[in-house]
Amino acid sequence: MSSVTRSGTVDAAGTDGDQQRRYLRRVTWVATLGGLLFGFDTGVINGALPFMVDDLELTAFTEGLVASSLVFGAAFGALVGGRLADAHGRRRMILVLAVVFLLGTLGTALAPDVTVMAASRLVLGLAVGGASVMVPIFLAELSPAAHRGQTVTRNELMIVTGQLIAFTTSAFLGNVFGDSSGIWRWMLVLATLPAVGLWIGMHFVPESPRWLAAHGAFGVALRVLQLLRPPAVARQEYEEVRSLAIEDREREHASLRDLREPWLRRIVVVGLGLAVIQQITGVNSIMYYGTQILMVAGFGTQAALTANIANGVISVAATFVGIWLLGKAGRRPMLLAGQIGTTSALLAIGVVSLLVPEGTARGFLILALTVTFLAFQQGAISPVTWLMLSEIFPMRLRGLGMGAAVFVLWMVNFAVSLGFPILMDAIGISTTFFVFVVLGVAAILFARRYIPETRGKTLEELEQQFRQAAGRTRR
Repeated sequence: MSSVTRSGTVDAAGTDGDQQRRYLRRVTWVATLGGLLFGFDTGVINGALPFMVDDLELTAFTEGLVASSLVFGAAFGALVGGRLADAHGRRRMILVLAVVFLLGTLGTALAPDVTVMAASRLVLGLAVGGASVMVPIFLAELSPAAHRGQTVTRNELMIVTGQLIAFTTSAFLGNVFGDSSGIWRWMLVLATLPAVGLWIGMHFVPESPRWLAAHGAFGVALRVLQLLRPPAVARQEYEEVRSLAIEDREREHASLRDLREPWLRRIVVVGLGLAVIQQITGVNSIMYYGTQILMVAGFGTQAALTANIANGVISVAATFVGIWLLGKAGRRPMLLAGQIGTTSALLAIGVVSLLVPEGTARGFLILALTVTFLAFQQGAISPVTWLMLSEIFPMRLRGLGMGAAVFVLWMVNFAVSLGFPILMDAIGISTTFFVFVVLGVAAILFARRYIPETRGKTLEELEQQFRQAAGRTRR
């Protein structure tokens, strides 16, 4: 049986196909603890926020600040994290992220006032943003082309699982110990457990073979591939990876000057567009403020906490469906179907909020519609977005390109999360959701015009596809 040294290299090879698949699954589940932390830390504020209001003396603005400070930090964590992962390795930087997750979590749980809370959430956001870039890239570079969709989207499954755990534990603690002072601190501190698990687990995971090849470690890259693939497949993939790595090493390091090449410009436009349209559905208005939305709709605080668990459950169930669909359907039609479904659900939420009187009936109708919204979002839009962002950028631009795209994604997320409670306070719930409907229509038009199909191709084949498409456009 092969093993991995503490430096992330492989000291033996030669497992059979079943062992290799099991090994890839183990590596995948360890790495996606970063996704679990991403989900928990973004979702836990949903249940903790109502209990912070009195303790930290929050206003509508500072409430938005506490929720969005993590997102602001995540934007810069994504931007810097991609470059660091390119320079120092995916595995090594995920280990660093585990430590930042731990420190940020402890800071939020012990925060004495809103200033420390916002600062700690900002630090935590650096880890969330870094994980949102590094983990999908790492998984895409480890995965065989035929199974890349299902492998990379396990990270999305872990994100929504983390959110479900956050919703469930917050509901339990809020309902059972809601009268206890500082119960929100216990909601937050639970994230230390997966942070420690990620740090320990990544010591037993190999480095990305594509990153190793890009840095000249061809022998180690081959041995890692032999751990992950049958021998003949490993050799064939190694030759593709080695050839492209040598070609890339003859070029200058990736920079903004690369955007002079039309095919790279098109990839960046697609990547930035994917980032924007994933967020302007308003998904995180529900993931961060779902409890408050249900309270405005007619539920009491504890009932809203419990009802909000449905949002987490449907997110996990829909992600399972999305992973299955990625093995059966193309990325592009899934994305379009998801955009149409979410926009329709948002329109219905706005109409119900406008026409149905406040009370339990309106509360259950809005809950049903948020669940429908999340079924389309988490079953189609989110898995396709994170998967395509991890696969469309060429190796020499992968960390920089995905980092830039995810930076934009988090900045749009920041605008939504900061602005949502302010909009709700200023124009009401119905008009706020109508704003997202208009943005959703724009997202559908963009997806139809610009998003390509990437299913069933190796990362190297995708690069060639974009080059050839740019050549045909110039002619």
